[in-house]
Amino acid sequence: MSMATYARRAGLVAASGSVYVGAVYLGLQLYGGDKQGQGRQGNADDGKKKSYVWDPRRTETFQKIAHAYDDEIAKDELVMGINLLRRALLYFHAKGDVLEVGAGTGRNLSYYPGKSTVKKIVLTDSSEKMLLRAREKLNGMKRHERDRYEVMEADAANLSAFPDDSFDTIVDTFGLCSFDDPVAVLKELGRVCKPDGKILLLEHGRSKSYEGLSGYLDKHAERHAKNWGCVWNRDIDEIVDMSGLQLEKQDTWHFGTTYYVVCRPSKKA
Repeated sequence: MSMATYARRAGLVAASGSVYVGAVYLGLQLYGGDKQGQGRQGNADDGKKKSYVWDPRRTETFQKIAHAYDDEIAKDELVMGINLLRRALLYFHAKGDVLEVGAGTGRNLSYYPGKSTVKKIVLTDSSEKMLLRAREKLNGMKRHERDRYEVMEADAANLSAFPDDSFDTIVDTFGLCSFDDPVAVLKELGRVCKPDGKILLLEHGRSKSYEGLSGYLDKHAERHAKNWGCVWNRDIDEIVDMSGLQLEKQDTWHFGTTYYVVCRPSKKA
């Protein structure tokens, strides 16, 4: 697909911003925004009350919701143009041997370029039930296409199965919101990425442009983290900066709450 085509379709993504804000508001009202709220800051040990913002329990939560996950978020992603962003990120930047962390149910499977561009794709996640859904999708592919995929359970912060400089491209879409230590994850991705490789991120986080929107995300972060294992108000800029990765490209969508990021590994001494 040409750059011109993506440029035209990008208009749809931009126009969906207002729909997104309305969907966030209505969704939280309908599905239980936490009336007491949970600010961006807080106390990781606030006494007796458990905080899902500080401890998302990603694996435990995704094990519970894996069976319905795709059905729950498919319409939202379509309206917001997330599918276009997934496709663009992989079409323009993925190549060679690819590692995807936080792969979940395999929502990126349809968007990887062909074998002439991407030779191998290793899908990893800490939730075996999410990966089970990914395997089901792979089983629906033609054999010559699914042969380039490998699926394995793994902790994104500890990829000990892979030596340094193993992959040309590393992909994480909507994972930084739920990893226990997102900075540690990015550092580990930098370790297993080849020096001339790319680390591709599509994430949601707090808006730097619309304080009111970030305030709303802060207010309802606790309930959202409890239901989805996702801390949606994390500071993506800060996380990437603390990881030491070299930022090559960054765009934001949906009033600054969706981050499209291309990084390079930090320069090794």
